[in-house]
Amino acid sequence: MQTADGRFTIVFNGEIYNYKELRDELSAVGYVFSSASDTEVLLAVWAEWGRSCLVRLEGMFAFVIYDREKHTVTVVRDAFGIKPLFYAQTENGVLFASEQNALQVLDCRPPKPDLQRAYDYLVHGDYDSQERTFIEGVRHLLPGTLLEVDLFSPIVARPSVWWRASIKERSQWAFDEAVEAVREQFLHNIRLHLRSDVPWGVALSGGVDSSAIACAVRHLEPDIPIHTFSYVARGSEVSEEGWVDMINQHIGAVAHKMVASPDELVRDLESLIVVQGEPFGSTSIYAQYRVFQLAKENGVTVTLDGQGADELLAGYWGYPGERMLSLLEEGRILDAHRFARNWGCSPQRSYRKAWMYLARSVLPDELYERSRRWLGRHFRPDWMNVPMLAETGVVFREPRASLSRSAQGRRVMEQLARSLQIRGLPALLRHGDRNSMAFSLESRVPFLTIGMAELLLSMPEEYLISNEGETKHVFRAAMRGIVPDPILDRKDKIGFATPEKQWIFASAPKVREWLQETGEIAFLKRDELLRRFDAICEGRLPFTWQVWRWINYAMWHARQNIS
Repeated sequence: MQTADGRFTIVFNGEIYNYKELRDELSAVGYVFSSASDTEVLLAVWAEWGRSCLVRLEGMFAFVIYDREKHTVTVVRDAFGIKPLFYAQTENGVLFASEQNALQVLDCRPPKPDLQRAYDYLVHGDYDSQERTFIEGVRHLLPGTLLEVDLFSPIVARPSVWWRASIKERSQWAFDEAVEAVREQFLHNIRLHLRSDVPWGVALSGGVDSSAIACAVRHLEPDIPIHTFSYVARGSEVSEEGWVDMINQHIGAVAHKMVASPDELVRDLESLIVVQGEPFGSTSIYAQYRVFQLAKENGVTVTLDGQGADELLAGYWGYPGERMLSLLEEGRILDAHRFARNWGCSPQRSYRKAWMYLARSVLPDELYERSRRWLGRHFRPDWMNVPMLAETGVVFREPRASLSRSAQGRRVMEQLARSLQIRGLPALLRHGDRNSMAFSLESRVPFLTIGMAELLLSMPEEYLISNEGETKHVFRAAMRGIVPDPILDRKDKIGFATPEKQWIFASAPKVREWLQETGEIAFLKRDELLRRFDAICEGRLPFTWQVWRWINYAMWHARQNIS
């Protein structure tokens, strides 16, 4: 789309949910709009405010704007990286695209693997956490960044940050006030994300986050039909079907459920790997893929999903190491002990584990590697050609963030800000975007707005993780009366988890077939991988989640025509 005066031209992928409010504001100062499109509004706000408009956008976006007057092209990605954007810098300039395969076609050179990222993924499970991708020379435009290209000298373009989450604590922030603010902001987000002229539904796992979305929709819209879509692992300890049923009954939803089997995973895995574009973390991504497929089969075009809540609200295990470090940095040694004791009372936790998490946060790299090796996690595994990788400059360390002096006493918030835009959420958003788009669905994530992030990260840490070790403390309080108490009182965390170990064992002959493909990868030792896999299946070695990564990387590599 182009502005009426011809100065700005845009290519845009995404949705701006508050476009009506922005359009009204610009209309009041003389702008005339010829359509009801959020794209036209985006062009207008850029023309009026430039890059300063970005913090006012509530939505998900990747867009490119050509300024005919300044002879610049500006490539922009949303604050959290909900929509994808890749770029490559060549001797002739800058290439950009929504998919890596498009860049490879434009570049005309055969792709080569980024060996450092291959090591990081296969050994440490790290991916989508930095600019570098699995393909050498191809970069992610990171969340909250933009790339301005001067068309007279395109090869010198460098990304710059337009938004980073602040973790500065707001003063005089009473808990009751925080609860009310969180409730108001969350309901505001849900209202905006419900704007749609096509059928929509809720991806419901049964956990706090997706349940809150479903119940908030019912709270705001007492009479509309709500369709939910869920994966259930029947007969498994990770099944959440009972919680799903509770929410569906509470809101009077039209429930849709799917059950997946190892045979179906084998059937669909190649398609899933093509859809994802790069290797990914676990078979839970397959469960999500099938949920979106189920939604599509039932005529739904838009889903609301709970991604980002854990990273905003200190979910998962509750970041005990970081919380204890904050307390210790404030000289509150006894409080750190009490927190560890309280945190350890919940299922699958312990007082000892709390201190282990603290050690993981503060140990220097050398001691950290020794402790991991003592636990059986080797940084130079014998199934890798370590000398070859060393010759290419691969660093045999786990990617770890350093602690900032400016974040003392705010270590949870420091980690949450990193999880939002660096390691953690970007990978999850990639999974959701690729899986939904495979079925022409739009996956909306109403937790993820700048307003929500700035609100939550300005709070005292104990508002997110209570002194009793309760995660998402302020949000659970904000949802009382909207979400059933049994859901809010849950202490476990499952999501769309799959019985991965059982699935892999059930598909062992096929897995062996897939692992044969590692013979084409110079830095992997196929015979050693097969030996280890057989020993794992026979119970002579403990199961490791690396097995899935071996499979995933081998299949991805074979389908990339990598030189």
